[in-house]
Amino acid sequence: MNDMLDKLLENFQKGYSCSQVMLLVALEIEGKENPELIRAISGLRGGIGRSGEVCGALSGGMCLLSYFGGKGTDEEEENENIKIMSKELYNWFVSYTSEYGGIDCRQIKDDNPDNRLQRCATVVRDTLEKSISILQEYKLI
Repeated sequence: MNDMLDKLLENFQKGYSCSQVMLLVALEIEGKENPELIRAISGLRGGIGRSGEVCGALSGGMCLLSYFGGKGTDEEEENENIKIMSKELYNWFVSYTSEYGGIDCRQIKDDNPDNRLQRCATVVRDTLEKSISILQEYKLI
């Protein structure tokens, strides 16, 4: 777990968005690279399209759960627990970010770009830990 967290913070410092570093961890777990996926996830940057709305740690966490539990081909079925897992992560995130006033990027950053490397890194790290815990609980990793 510590290696993954170190890698997350390293990627965060390289300029990847909160949601991107979450998916980079998923790829790392699988020993894969997928720059197209990481590029596509960049649209979630800054609270979805830089709108300041939903935090990328939450949207990235949902993508992480779906990466392992979602439907990806015609032959696959979505994991029967994905809805429960998603709700668990969402409820945890709402509670966790209540000290910042909500789940939105602008609330967490407190409209201060300097908070990105301190506050956001912590939120992403903790959300990654929670996401991985949920995936392990449901035996998807």
